[in-house]
Amino acid sequence: MPITKKSPRELAIRLTDPFLEREKAQYNNPLPSREFVLQILAQQGVPMQFGELAAVLEITEEERPLFERRLRAMERAGQVLINRKGEVCVADKLDLLPCRVSGHKDGFGFAVPDGVTGEDIYLPEREMRKAMHGDHVMVRLAGTDRRGRREGRIVEVLERAQTTLVARVYFERGVGVAKAEDRRIGQELLLEPEGHGGAGHGQVVMLEIVSYPDEHRPAIAKVIEVLGNYADPGMEIEVALRKHDLPHVFSDVALAQAAATPAKVRKKDLDKSRVDLRSLPLVTIDGETARDFDDAVFAERQGKSFRLVVAIADVSHYVRPGDALDDDAVARGTSVYFPRRVIPMLPEALSNGICSLNANVDRLCMVADMQISAKGKIKAYRFYPAVMNSKARLTYNQVWDWLQQGSDSPLLPQLQTLHQLFQVLLAARTRRGAIEFESVETEMVFNEHGKIDRIMPVMRNDAHRLIEECMLAANVCAADILLKNRHKCLFRTHEGPTPEKLLNLRNYLRLLGLALGGEDKPTPKDYAELAERAALRPDAPVVQTMMLRSMQQAVYAPDNLGHFGLAYGAYTHFTSPIRRYPDLLVHRAIKAVLAGEKYKPGKWLALGEHCSMTERRADDASREVQAWLKTYYMQDKVGEVFGGKISAVTGFGVFVLLDDLYVEGLLHISELGKDYFHFKKEQQAIVGEKSGLHYRLGDAIQVRVVRASLETVQVEFALATRGELSGNEEKTPAKREPSRRRSKVKPLAATAAAVEVEDVSPLAEEVAPIEVPPPVPARRRRAKPVITPEIVVPLAEIPEPTPAPATVSNPDMVAKEQVKRPSRRRRTS
Repeated sequence: MPITKKSPRELAIRLTDPFLEREKAQYNNPLPSREFVLQILAQQGVPMQFGELAAVLEITEEERPLFERRLRAMERAGQVLINRKGEVCVADKLDLLPCRVSGHKDGFGFAVPDGVTGEDIYLPEREMRKAMHGDHVMVRLAGTDRRGRREGRIVEVLERAQTTLVARVYFERGVGVAKAEDRRIGQELLLEPEGHGGAGHGQVVMLEIVSYPDEHRPAIAKVIEVLGNYADPGMEIEVALRKHDLPHVFSDVALAQAAATPAKVRKKDLDKSRVDLRSLPLVTIDGETARDFDDAVFAERQGKSFRLVVAIADVSHYVRPGDALDDDAVARGTSVYFPRRVIPMLPEALSNGICSLNANVDRLCMVADMQISAKGKIKAYRFYPAVMNSKARLTYNQVWDWLQQGSDSPLLPQLQTLHQLFQVLLAARTRRGAIEFESVETEMVFNEHGKIDRIMPVMRNDAHRLIEECMLAANVCAADILLKNRHKCLFRTHEGPTPEKLLNLRNYLRLLGLALGGEDKPTPKDYAELAERAALRPDAPVVQTMMLRSMQQAVYAPDNLGHFGLAYGAYTHFTSPIRRYPDLLVHRAIKAVLAGEKYKPGKWLALGEHCSMTERRADDASREVQAWLKTYYMQDKVGEVFGGKISAVTGFGVFVLLDDLYVEGLLHISELGKDYFHFKKEQQAIVGEKSGLHYRLGDAIQVRVVRASLETVQVEFALATRGELSGNEEKTPAKREPSRRRSKVKPLAATAAAVEVEDVSPLAEEVAPIEVPPPVPARRRRAKPVITPEIVVPLAEIPEPTPAPATVSNPDMVAKEQVKRPSRRRRTS
């Protein structure tokens, strides 16, 4: 379109930008705001070439590169589309939706619209040839498919999510192809002729994408790193690290800073604000395999009340905002716990050294010093920085043995006082109505080759729960001091059930003759009372699972929405700054309050979203590694028969969790018997059309292992025949060789209730929602609250905690190796 000569009045068009002041506040030489660019495009009424738009907006030659970058950013955000003619178009006028692609292992996918709630858009396999999982695209609706789903067409790829990926390479007739380890990327990639990187057939590699796919050509890639053979010890962790983009190598600058950090507390670290607690008999209580100790406790009687001292490693003294260690810590967000290996948030010199509250050495700490009444109410508290010297490194089993059997240790009286305080806090927890679900936790025991030798249940005792209650108390006080001083921080928020999930739960409970109180807004106490009523029923695990699935997931956020599962009006994480970045932020915020200052790390909302993402990323990677190890473990058990219980029901079959082995696998719908089976959502069951057989969640069932595929990381079962024995029963010589033929005997009838698989929000916060299909079993691990050191402030009254809208985490059914207090970490949200 022709550009006419402007009048002097028109030359000031940028001064009419309604967001000019905002842009001036952010930039020295502000460009037209995004909103103003869209306004001008709308006024022109037609697509505009870049030069035309720049002329209208009086963009100078010096500004043109910056303005082009802004337009490209607007395109990535889905606000505009630059078509093949180079014209800038308003996306809304093209009837296009900016979406994020979610791939499926079977080749099709879905487009998830940005910031819009509602049904996702189905993308058939031919459309998925244009994009890969995670790509940001513009989609045009193209009607509905034969199943009534909205179907879309990918018009433009705005931003590629994948630049590198983990894959396995194969060579056929000299041509190299690669298949991504992430099954959501269904396309095969061609290798450049000279891009094999020395990889052999079937090896695991790291690829760099050279060119992206379109509807006519596959993606082309080259090998940049050969990881090794698929079954090599530790390969499952190497794959998970790269597949989930987990930072696992510290920067050289961070390692240099860690090396320069003093290994001992220096005199100059002990300023006047730091309280000397070295004579106080503080002790650490952790798991047997723990190596980093970030909390120590002490309790004493004060009349009928108690004094509880929770000392937390003063990580914020050594890791300062903006330094190299801080940059690496925020990128990691959390330590990641794999079986036999930990990817720490901080280098070992800090996490296992100067920041760890090791026994019989001086350490800097932040202290929550609390006065607790005989009824478990926190009457007063103060935070202050201190120096301490732990008098012992104790373990849960050791402490519980002392409490039961007695000991001549001089620390026993203090431990007995701690146990008395725990009983008081536990009674207060029950009155408060906090939700508590019990599940079997497991530990993987490995052989010398790094593979699972056996999976054992881990017995929780009062020593575990004692520490949990101490950490909860400190976390509540941390939230309270920041709220009272109106200082921003990241709260641990856990909202109540959504209306849709609540309706599903109530409908299901109605079938069982149960009811949840609270009408449209049930409280945590309503949930706790339901759990108590169901506890003695044979289908108690089923009811618990359904209750958990009605909950949302706990997240980090700057807005205090309360914690539903714990029944706290305000809750944050303060007690684990060695392994969780949100705790480190809370420490800094409390220190700022004590100093009468404000801590401003940047945008709190963005930090909360990032920390929540890193938590989910770590959980996903950990569950995936455990699933791989369990699949490998089951390979030599193909043909054996085991008893188990149905742990999930889907439209394509049921998942069975094996008794004693704690391994989950799929019993496909085609293996259920000679009948037409249908998934009945309203009944939460798979039902045989002719036989009337029901397969429901919680049903006991006998299955035979027919496959353990490392390719799909899935164990598959068939129904066992009546003559076959369970793998944990003694076999007679005549029955030593189990049959591998598909059973023609009628399937066993089920007696409990089935559950449709859907995302679950865990009560234990470190647990991510269950993904389906197939769900990876994960046992709920108890999350351990976090503590930070602070300066002394006057004793402050804390009001009785009020039940908040709640969120409960779901108990992952995957067995966890016990590294660094896994039970507490999974326990508390």
